[in-house]
Amino acid sequence: MRLTAFTDYTLRTLMYLAIHRDKLATVHDIAELHHISQNHLTKVVHQLGLTGVIETVRGRNGGFRLNKEPADINIGEVVRSSESDFFMAECFDEENDTCIYSPACMLKGVLSDATSAYLAVLDKVTLEQLVQKSGGRGKKDPAGAVKIRFQR
Repeated sequence: MRLTAFTDYTLRTLMYLAIHRDKLATVHDIAELHHISQNHLTKVVHQLGLTGVIETVRGRNGGFRLNKEPADINIGEVVRSSESDFFMAECFDEENDTCIYSPACMLKGVLSDATSAYLAVLDKVTLEQLVQKSGGRGKKDPAGAVKIRFQR
């Protein structure tokens, strides 16, 4: 399974906000850091604001920040809300299914089970866990805080 760019940017934005809790972020900050389109990121931030995961602050010194604690943000829920569908194959889309094997095929059930297992793993993870575990890309300072090196 491959996540859309929208979901990828959503997760990166949330990780950035969790790491930089002490300040308001801007689309420019995150887009520049990750070398991604500000236009695409603006859509991500707008959607996160609509779902209530982030809080936006208007004005000259405005920006956005997490509206929930990182421990309260479930990654499975984030992925479900940012992905448009989980059609693993044509047969998942009943309106456009032209596969001749669909009536007797077992593949749809197998792929459905695999997707459920994939989401079940994500349901066990919070944003807090994502930024605490550096996965070898960050190092802890003496105070125990994770310092993450962002890579392209």
